[in-house]
Amino acid sequence: MTEVTGSESGAQAAGGSPAAGGSLAHRVPDLGALELLLAVARLGSLGAAARELGITQPAASSRIRSMERQLGVALVDRSPRGSRLTDAGALVTDWARRVVEAAEAFDAGAQALRDRRDSRLRVAASMTIAEYLLPGWLIALRTRRPDTAVSLLAGNSAVVAERLLAGEADLGFVEGLTLPGGLDSVVIARDRLIVVTAPGHPWARRRKGAVSAAELAATPLILREKGSGTRQVLDAALGSPAVPLIELSSTTAVKAAAVSGAGPAVLSELAVGDELALRRLVRVPVEGVALARALRAVWTAGHRPAGPARDLLSLTRSASRPGGSVA
Repeated sequence: MTEVTGSESGAQAAGGSPAAGGSLAHRVPDLGALELLLAVARLGSLGAAARELGITQPAASSRIRSMERQLGVALVDRSPRGSRLTDAGALVTDWARRVVEAAEAFDAGAQALRDRRDSRLRVAASMTIAEYLLPGWLIALRTRRPDTAVSLLAGNSAVVAERLLAGEADLGFVEGLTLPGGLDSVVIARDRLIVVTAPGHPWARRRKGAVSAAELAATPLILREKGSGTRQVLDAALGSPAVPLIELSSTTAVKAAAVSGAGPAVLSELAVGDELALRRLVRVPVEGVALARALRAVWTAGHRPAGPARDLLSLTRSASRPGGSVA
């Protein structure tokens, strides 16, 4: 005699007619249950199906009973000789096969989209980060993702924000104090701005006393353009717009003008290490003004970086920890 366990009794307890209303998700078994039913049909044993799917036999039995209650019909008869599909179970198995095949096609399509996303990375970065930090990060990313092609747009912090909001970049890096709406961010490192001059400038030859905040604010300086993170931080620290002697669109250009003796400049400490070591530039002490700033990774609000963008973000944050390369 066939031993009928909780499967038929569970279906009968459900009254054979589950509620027709509500969400489809509440009326259709999940993929795990359908895959289990297909495995039972193929292997003729609930235990063997459970082993193939990596679950316990009690868990498999429970999943079958839950599916029977959900559908309102008995699906599997179990006996000492194995498990056999009921007539209703055979019919449901045919439908389940089509659902699982459709899910496999869906998964393959989603994987193709991920592969396409992962094949490229569009980065927008403000000038100091693009010139002095990103090269090392991108070399490390290349080790993790050798097949990802990276394109880099370098511009000031305002341009980086514009590119992200326009959907033209996957991840950005900025140095400014403020961000427009529509962007999320995280601090990845800290940086300091310093005042530098050529060795022949009067500020470089001072024997005593630092340059005051008032003197710095009144002196024409070699500056980055408006919209740059460096300019934002300097203006905020001085409490008023800095006086431009020359406005230039790159850190390299500002540095070259300062080396030539054109005047004092305010630059990232990251950018002038070699020039200070070679005495092509001299650091000028300043008092009464705080020129520290945060470096941030930014992305479109609500779209946390994924794929290679997530990996690059992870690398930048690792570099900023003790023992990393960013102060």
